[in-house]
Amino acid sequence: MAALVLSSAVLLLVTLTSLFVSAPIFLSLLGALILLLPVFAVLFLLLHVPELTSKDKRPPIAGLMLHQLFHFNRLADYQTSLAKKLTTFRLIMPLHSEIYTADPVNVEYILRTNFPNYGRGAHIVIMRDLFGDGIFAVDGEKWCHQRKLASYEFSTRVLRDYSSAVFRDGAAKLVSRVSDFALANRAMDLQDMFMKSALDSIFKVGFGVELNALSGSDESANRFPKAFDDSNVIVFWRYVDVLWKVKRLLNIGMEAALKRNVEIIDDFVFELIRCKREQMEDEQLVRDKEDILSRFLMESKRDPDNMNDRYLRDIILSFMIAGKDTTASTLSWFFYMLLRHPRVRDKVVEEVRDVTQAKDNICADEFSRLMTDEALDKLHYLHAAITETLRLYPAVPVDGKIAAEDDVLPDGFEVKKGDGINYMPYAMGRMTYVWGEDAVEYRPERWLDDNGLFRPESPFKFTAFQAGPRICLGKEFAYRQMKIFAAVLLYFFRFRLVDEAKEATNRTMFTLHMAEGLNVYAFPRT
Repeated sequence: MAALVLSSAVLLLVTLTSLFVSAPIFLSLLGALILLLPVFAVLFLLLHVPELTSKDKRPPIAGLMLHQLFHFNRLADYQTSLAKKLTTFRLIMPLHSEIYTADPVNVEYILRTNFPNYGRGAHIVIMRDLFGDGIFAVDGEKWCHQRKLASYEFSTRVLRDYSSAVFRDGAAKLVSRVSDFALANRAMDLQDMFMKSALDSIFKVGFGVELNALSGSDESANRFPKAFDDSNVIVFWRYVDVLWKVKRLLNIGMEAALKRNVEIIDDFVFELIRCKREQMEDEQLVRDKEDILSRFLMESKRDPDNMNDRYLRDIILSFMIAGKDTTASTLSWFFYMLLRHPRVRDKVVEEVRDVTQAKDNICADEFSRLMTDEALDKLHYLHAAITETLRLYPAVPVDGKIAAEDDVLPDGFEVKKGDGINYMPYAMGRMTYVWGEDAVEYRPERWLDDNGLFRPESPFKFTAFQAGPRICLGKEFAYRQMKIFAAVLLYFFRFRLVDEAKEATNRTMFTLHMAEGLNVYAFPRT
């Protein structure tokens, strides 16, 4: 099997190379490749045969890491197919193994019980060009420092009230934008609208900036998120591309595209920091400034050596992927599931009407103001329907760590120092041994008790927000934004898929975007 995969890869490489280089160069490259094949064969035998014949109690081998390259466009589903056969398994590489698990007991051990042994490790190198020293790409002191700062900010009542006002305003603007398409009877990409609206919200809450991405009035506001999303895909590709360092050195292919995208991102973010710093000096801001960046900039004045502009840039991108991609992608899948399950949609709409008791002919601005904390807390079925969406379509489909030392997992399988170890939220949501025989069914009722009140599950079983010391600090913020956006849109509109026969697929990247958007028609509710 491995020989067949290797042969196919070589044949594909040779074919593609012949299309882009001259005959003499092609023949030289072909000759070098032929000479290298015996070396690769010997290396494979020396490194992989011992893995296959080892008497250690290692997780069973499900294939080569190379296999993920061939399944890259459906990677989450490929990993799910393996998890259905093996709760914990390995994909092997020349120098180490990547372990994957869908066992909640193992997940708790990795994320909490022996948390110090499982950090980002070598993954930091893969992620650094895009995320730098942001909280999602670091361990140790830098992670603790950012976690402490972010934890304090998210706990303040000022930020909670400010963010809720921003979310309500964003929902009303989204209604206005959808109305334009509805009145013109034009199809729209609802995922794109969620992405832009969520981006506007995180820039307002996080950085105190009116980006207006939803309106499309600022070209730079469109170039920046596209560059970021494309970079997200390219960096994730590195996990299966063993030649990415060579491509980066030669500045070719996707690595060249990544470099151009990062330049766009850096130019935008550094200008944001410069403008924000000037604004703060002009306004002589005090400590109770509402947006997060202002607070971090005040922190940077006390520690300019560590909290420099490069570090602030990395923090900003971390907040952006947390505040935009997670909520927008979840809302997209949520509306897709409602369109596939009209019974659930009707129950959500009925609950929103019962809780708000809104008057007829109310406008979007007035209705959004009804989305108070008290009202949101009563929307148990909506909360359950969003959570059920996250169970099947988690914002981060797989998350990886690196073992710092040898270890043994609760299921008895041995982990070697340097092994990658990954838990799979996307696959776990589909496992009958985790969620029962109806695991693949979309059923919000599984989250409700006999009184119709929301009932949470263990975060090590429902891993959409991580768990343990790295549990998502913005979980409640995300739920609040998603519930406000969902309730307001569903109160004013009915939606229909442009192509009802087409199944949605996901785009392989760090976050679970829909591959081709969510193309719908909207109709005002009468």
